[in-house]
Amino acid sequence: MVLRIFGWSFAITALAIVVAFIYGSWQAVALVVILGILEVSLSFDNAVINATVLRRMSEFWQKIFLTIGIVIAVFGMRLVFPLVIVWAASGLGPVAALRLALNPPADDAAYFPDGSPSYETLITDAHPQIAAFGGMFLLMLFLGFIFEEREHTWLSWIEKPLAKAGKLDMMSVIVAGILLVLAAEFMAEDDKISTVMVSGVLGMVTYIAVNGLGNLFHVPGEDEEEETSGGPSDLAKATGKAGFFLFLYLEVLDASFSFDGVIGAFAITADPIIIALGLGFIGAMFVRSLTVFLVRKGTLDDYVYLEHGAHWAIGALSIILLVSIGVHINEIVTGLVGVVLIGLSFLSSVRRNRRLAAEGHADDAKVHIQE
Repeated sequence: MVLRIFGWSFAITALAIVVAFIYGSWQAVALVVILGILEVSLSFDNAVINATVLRRMSEFWQKIFLTIGIVIAVFGMRLVFPLVIVWAASGLGPVAALRLALNPPADDAAYFPDGSPSYETLITDAHPQIAAFGGMFLLMLFLGFIFEEREHTWLSWIEKPLAKAGKLDMMSVIVAGILLVLAAEFMAEDDKISTVMVSGVLGMVTYIAVNGLGNLFHVPGEDEEEETSGGPSDLAKATGKAGFFLFLYLEVLDASFSFDGVIGAFAITADPIIIALGLGFIGAMFVRSLTVFLVRKGTLDDYVYLEHGAHWAIGALSIILLVSIGVHINEIVTGLVGVVLIGLSFLSSVRRNRRLAAEGHADDAKVHIQE
C-alpha cells in the first residue's frame, strides 16, 4: 500500500531532482531537496486536516482533488501565485514579472541598478496582507473546531470550557475580529493597517462563504451521525455541488497553508523555478500522498486525537502568521510547532488505545471469573 500511495511522489521527486540538476547543477538540487523537506514539515497538519475532509467526499471528488487539485497546488500556488503578487505590487505585466523573477540582481541586493525593487523584495513587502488573509482563514477554521462540542476531547481542561463558550452565537467571528484588530494595531506598520484589515476581513469572509455554501448544498441523510471536522459540515461522501464546494474548500485551505511555505522559501532562494520544484513537485506531492495514506489506513479513526492536534497546530500557525505581520518568525519554529503538537496528540492517542485495550481485557477477565 505504501508504494502504491507514495509511488507517484517518489517518481516525481526523482524527476524534480533531475530537472533541478539540469537547471542549476548540484546547488539547485540541494535547494530543491531542502525546500521539499521544508514544505512537508510545515504542511503535515495540512495533510491531517485534508484527510478529515477528504474522507467525507465521494470517490469521484477525491480523484479530482488528487489530480486537478495537485495541478492547482503545484502551478497555481507555488509558481503562479508569487508572480501574481509581483504583477500586482509592481504594476509589471505577466511576462515582465516572470523576467524579473528569473533575473535577480547579481549581488542579491534589494534593488536593481535602475532603482526598481527585486522580485524577492516585492514578495516580502506583500507579506503583511498575505499573512493577514491566510492567518484569518486558518484562525476561523481553528475556532470553528474548538468552539464546537465533541465526543472526544484531547486537552479537556481547555477544550470543554471553550466548547461551552462556543454556544454563544457567532463566537468564532467575535474572537477572530478582536484578534484581527489587535494584529493590525500592534503588528502592522502605520501605512499597512488598512491593508491588513481588509485582507484579514477577506480571509474571514472567504471561510464563511465556502463553509456556508457547503452547508447550503448539504444533502439531508448523508451520514448525519458523523461529526464535523472544522470544515463544511455534514458532507459525508458528498457528491455533486456538495462535493464541488468541499473541493473548493480544500483548495482554499491548501492555499492558506502554502502562504508561509512560499514566503519562507525566499529565505532560501528567490528563484521561482527552484521554489516550484521544491515546494510543489516534491513537497505538495508528498503532502497529497500523506493525505491519501491517512484516509486509506483509517488513521484518524484509530488515533482520535490526531485531528485535535492538527487543529491546535492550525491555531498556532494562524497566530504565528498574524504576529509575523510585524515580527519575523523563523520557519523552523513554525514547522516545529506543528510537528510537536501533532506528535503529542499521536502519543495521547496511542496511550488511549492501550488503556482501552487493557480495560477490555480486564472486562473479559471479570466475565470469565463470574462464569
